Amino acid sequence: MSKIAIIGAGQVGASCAFALAQTGLAQEIALVDLKTDKARGEALDIAHGGPLLPAVRVTGGGYEMLDGSELVVMTAGANQAPHETRRDLLQKNIGVMRAAAQEIRRRAPEAVVLVVTNPVDALTRAALEHTGFPPQRVLGSGTVLDSLRLRFMLSEHTGVDAASIHAYVLGEHGDSELPAWSTVSIAGMTLEEYCRDCGGCESCLPDRMRAAFDENVRHVANRIIAWKGATFYAIAVAVRRIAQAILRDEHSILTVSSLLTGEYGLADVCLSLPCVVGRAGVLRRIPVNLAPDEIAALRASADAVRAMDERALRV
Repeated sequence: MSKIAIIGAGQVGASCAFALAQTGLAQEIALVDLKTDKARGEALDIAHGGPLLPAVRVTGGGYEMLDGSELVVMTAGANQAPHETRRDLLQKNIGVMRAAAQEIRRRAPEAVVLVVTNPVDALTRAALEHTGFPPQRVLGSGTVLDSLRLRFMLSEHTGVDAASIHAYVLGEHGDSELPAWSTVSIAGMTLEEYCRDCGGCESCLPDRMRAAFDENVRHVANRIIAWKGATFYAIAVAVRRIAQAILRDEHSILTVSSLLTGEYGLADVCLSLPCVVGRAGVLRRIPVNLAPDEIAALRASADAVRAMDERALRV
């Protein structure tokens, strides 16, 4: 059995702890926050549901709670405000990441680190630099949530269960991300093949409609933030899925953010591609066949993230 530590006891961190407590993945879940009473309060609230949960010890406190952790989930940092982009959070959150990375390196030197704090790609790169951990052991939640959102939208459009739809959003978790339409499949068929087979329309998802889907996937979080102030439930589900792949050594394919080493001619930048995820972290990346325009969009996304990396170095 494993210990999971979650740095940050805000809405995202507490939601992740609650989601993970229901899985039976870990013997202990520790909430870590500089506001130690906040961490203890959230932990105790979850722990009181223990009689109806898989056996798990939920605790809260300061950085000392990192000791013995096998998976560290980084959620601490400023939340995205209405009309603010994820990139706008870089200056606010890079210092938080540096401080957390030092504590992780000291207290949990063998852990896998999962970065959730935004902008997740630049902060995954920063976590890699400041922990000094091997690249496979530092990954970001990347576009796992974005891919779930695309599958949800496709499910709404086609009437097919989202669990039966495969689709990837790649690149930055942010404005330059690309829904990779060439990767969409339903029942082993491409989207075009499925639409021809169902006979429900002459042209399912023409270019103008795909563009609308692209825009919605990129910016739906802004709508949620405007309505309720933050997004935290769906990312908690995404974190639960990634944690499961790691702690159960599932070798699952997930679009996490990791350090590229030449895929599509890209290197020294953290972006989301389909990755095999297991106990050691990112075991390998899978360079799926993309259309030429998608490869161009992925390279543009890499340029956007590199610009943030350079800003992070100056902060």
